[in-house]
Order: sequence, then structure tokens, then C-alpha cells
Amino acid sequence: LTADNEVVFLSVKPQVVNAVLGEVKAGWSPSKLLVSICAGVSIKTFQDTLGPVKVARVMPNTPAMVGAGASAISMSKECGTADADLAKRLMEGVGLAVVVEEKHLDAVTGVSGSGPAYIYMVIEAMSDAGVKQGLPRDVATGLAAQTVLGSAQMVISTKTHPAVLKEQVTSPGGTTIAAVAALEETGLRRAMIAAVEAATEKSKELGKPKL
Repeated sequence: LTADNEVVFLSVKPQVVNAVLGEVKAGWSPSKLLVSICAGVSIKTFQDTLGPVKVARVMPNTPAMVGAGASAISMSKECGTADADLAKRLMEGVGLAVVVEEKHLDAVTGVSGSGPAYIYMVIEAMSDAGVKQGLPRDVATGLAAQTVLGSAQMVISTKTHPAVLKEQVTSPGGTTIAAVAALEETGLRRAMIAAVEAATEKSKELGKPKL
């Protein structure tokens, strides 16, 4: 199958990568582009088996399933501009795609790879809070989810810093500044930074060669 295609996607569990590469090695040619969606598997791992081949290592996230993903792509030095453009276009089919150096992929994992879980927790918490205040569950969840979606779209569409957008809805002595003060007091910002750091460090740990 790989012999007939110039672009090959590989998405398997990290522990079986070497076995899969062993099976395709004989039919691999330098012109092929390997697009890896194997978590924690470095470009070097592929090249240790296949040689100095072209590799695009991708860190996507689950919203790609609904065309709203965020993917970061790292290219091996054997790749040219055309290869990077191709990999980016392919991943843009399921959302945002950016090209970064491989050394940044652990941080990408912390921000966007694991990020959907953080946002689901925010939506769940907002929904719970709405229910506590008397809203029906479906109404509270729908409003919370749409608020997250709309706020994200405001950041993307207006290209305005989130702090500025926050300021625009924060009136002196109003409800929003009271809520923002409560979030700062209870440590939302600190918790998010800690979550990204924890996921980043775990990604680094998982990417280390097993002795």
C-alpha cells in the first residue's frame, strides 16, 4: 500500500511504530513524505529505521473530528518548502494548522493537544454553576458551550488580544468584574498555567527513549 503513495499517514500507538516501520522499510523511497500522528515519537525515531527520509510530525487535537482542530507540524530537514506547504494544506482540511520547530511540540501538546479537556472542564463548570442558579441543565450547557465558541471566534476573527476583549465586557462596578475578581482570587489563571506545564512535562517524559 505504501509503495503506491507519495504521502503516507502513520497513526499508530507509539509502542508499535518500530514494527510498522520495519514492514514498510523495503518499499520506502526518498521522495515519499511520511506524515506522523504518533504521539511522542520523534522524527529521529523514524529516520533511525528508514534513513534520512522526509517526515512531517503532527500534533493534532480531537476537535479535528468536527473540522475545528488545531494542529502543529514539524518538518524534518530533508523536507522542502513544497513538503511543508503540502502537510499544512492537508491538516488545514480539519482546522487550523501551523508549522513549528520540533522542540516546541511538547509545549503544543500542553496548549492545544491536551487543551480540549481543559475547555470541556470549563464548560462543565459553567453548566454546573448555571444549574446551581436555577437554569435547566440543557439550557446551561448550551449557553456555556456557545459562549466558549463565540468568545474563541471573537479572538480569531478580530485578532484582538484576549485581555482587550475581556476589558470590553468588563464595566466598572458591574457583574463581569465581580466574576473576574472571583476567578483571579480562586486561581483560574494559575491553574491553567499549571495544567499546560504539567502536560508539557509529561509529553517530554513520554518522548524520552526507553532504556
